[in-house]
Amino acid sequence: MRAVAVTAVGGPEVLRLVEWPEPVVGPGQVLVRVRAASVNPADLGSRAGVVVGAPIAPPFVLGWDFAGEVVGCGDGVTDLRPGGRVAGMVTWYETRGAFGAYAELVSVDRDSVVPIPDDLDPAAAATVPLNALTARQALSLMDLAPGSTVLVNGVSGGVGGFAAQLAARAGHRVLAVAGQGDEEWVRGLGVAEVLPRTTDLATVGPVPAVLDAVPVGAPAAAAVADGGVLVTTRPTPPVDPARGVRQHLVLIRLDQPMLAELMAAVADGSLRTRVAATVPLTDAAHAHRLVEAGGLRGKVVLVP
Repeated sequence: MRAVAVTAVGGPEVLRLVEWPEPVVGPGQVLVRVRAASVNPADLGSRAGVVVGAPIAPPFVLGWDFAGEVVGCGDGVTDLRPGGRVAGMVTWYETRGAFGAYAELVSVDRDSVVPIPDDLDPAAAATVPLNALTARQALSLMDLAPGSTVLVNGVSGGVGGFAAQLAARAGHRVLAVAGQGDEEWVRGLGVAEVLPRTTDLATVGPVPAVLDAVPVGAPAAAAVADGGVLVTTRPTPPVDPARGVRQHLVLIRLDQPMLAELMAAVADGSLRTRVAATVPLTDAAHAHRLVEAGGLRGKVVLVP
């Protein structure tokens, strides 16, 4: 099958379309023909050699999120059939590029996928797994009291956008930091206040809880009240222990029931997502350049 591999650590130009071994469906697994694969910042970091844990030697295949059609089921899978539409996530921290979503086919455990509702297109569905699960799990780490104020940095992005909506739906007061020109969309997420990206976060608050989804590090930490909580999507410098701030790094974990709930919410419109551009899999380098350039309103998604 065809896949996009990282052929050397470096810039987008190291992404090449290659022939890759076709996945085998094992017991309890499903084989999915990929119709959409979301491009995430984690992909760009891995391509550039920034990987949690031991370095990965190229070649390897990127991609966490995917949506597509079931083409085969392993022993023990009785609730899915070929032709069924599903979306899910490659647990890339485990596969470490032996396979990924930047490919024509992917084989994953049944618990890694959920059905796509009929009225949700594959590109939109592919934006949900990594970003929405990360957002939901970040808020869980905060263990917020009812009606808390939460500052979310990076609401124009995937994780931040989902987190702002989920926090507002839970009854919290959300202060949303968004990109220039994106204020209208962000206001529509139910937030209490939209702050420009140029805001000095040290002048905001202090607030009891901050999700730094960019992350920017120390400026976001300065907005947290002493005794509050700071959650980040990548490692950032430790906060002065004397401040009593709980500091968490959110590490995505697969949760099929939670993913099914989030996917249904996106399908019925109670959670919003955006696709900024769809790019052919064969031009994955261009997709990475778009994401690196910034200023996007939504996710870049690879399609066949």
